[in-house]
Amino acid sequence: MKRERSILLVLRRLEGLPIALVLTTLYVAFAITAPNVFTGYRIYMSFLQTVPPMLVLALGLTFVITAGEIDLSFSAVVAFSGFIFAWFFKTFDASWAAWVGILLALASGALVGYINGLLVAKIGVPSIMATLAAQFFWSGLTVLLAGGLSWNIKGIQDDSIHAIFTGRLFGVVPAQAFWALGLAIFLWFVLNRHRFGEAIMFLGDNPNVARVVGIDVEKTKIQLFTMMGILAGFSALLLTIEMNTFWTTQGQGYLLLALAAVFIGGTSIAGGEGSIVGTFFGAYIIGSLEAGVVATGIGGYWTSLVSGLVMGASVVLNILLGEGRFLRLSKRIQSWGLVARSKSTGRSLSQDNHGS
Repeated sequence: MKRERSILLVLRRLEGLPIALVLTTLYVAFAITAPNVFTGYRIYMSFLQTVPPMLVLALGLTFVITAGEIDLSFSAVVAFSGFIFAWFFKTFDASWAAWVGILLALASGALVGYINGLLVAKIGVPSIMATLAAQFFWSGLTVLLAGGLSWNIKGIQDDSIHAIFTGRLFGVVPAQAFWALGLAIFLWFVLNRHRFGEAIMFLGDNPNVARVVGIDVEKTKIQLFTMMGILAGFSALLLTIEMNTFWTTQGQGYLLLALAAVFIGGTSIAGGEGSIVGTFFGAYIIGSLEAGVVATGIGGYWTSLVSGLVMGASVVLNILLGEGRFLRLSKRIQSWGLVARSKSTGRSLSQDNHGS
């Protein structure tokens, strides 16, 4: 009994375990139904190539939602930062242009996030309204600046930054997967082991209590949205450099996907609780669903239906294995063990009595 209990306690401490189980189950199901695709390595390399830009956005969004806020402007920032990088790279045909373009793309994302933070923290605009307005504004500005056109930056393939950010390690593994993984590990430590992460948790729980314990709420919110903007700028770089193209609507398809990755990963919609590990696995679930469903041969019309089922199952599993419920489930399993043993003991005694 003690051994079973200790195993359950260990499992309870594993962050993101429910969502990792869902991802594993999903891949096993795909491997059974589409063995020609999912027993090879190419499909997984494809996921490592396509998921990181959305994963980077979801990691930043995990912080924002944990703080009890929302950011709907990040998809527009992806387009705006991508434009800044592409414009600088095409305008200044020099060896340093790509690196300066990277800095400007990150700075432009930081600027948008900083303005969002000022609107929310200093003026008191609800984050959903401030970032929704920002979404329209920066998206529209990007279309105007680009003339509504997509820009090919084919020359980027010969630049060193292409190999550094989106090259293939050992000729196979996409470099952007390592960038996203490293970022996830770094942000996990920030959220769980750093004072900034602690302040984010307090903000999500109760801003008034956060003030009482000495947290500068306004400053923390501005830093939070600025960080989200920088991460959106970095996501734009991964996307633009990988595709060798900038287009004015890039990033728009990530809005619902990134939100879904955060929520099925176990981050509380009410704030105060966030899971970087859950978001990591959640992003790969979201990024794998469409390709997996199509590979099974049941048709693209089923994609939304299966996606909804998997998302719902992930959220339900997270709730069932949540903090309080996990303890109740643990006790129930222990009680089942007691019942089974008592029945077994009863049968043994009964057999003994009959035998005697």
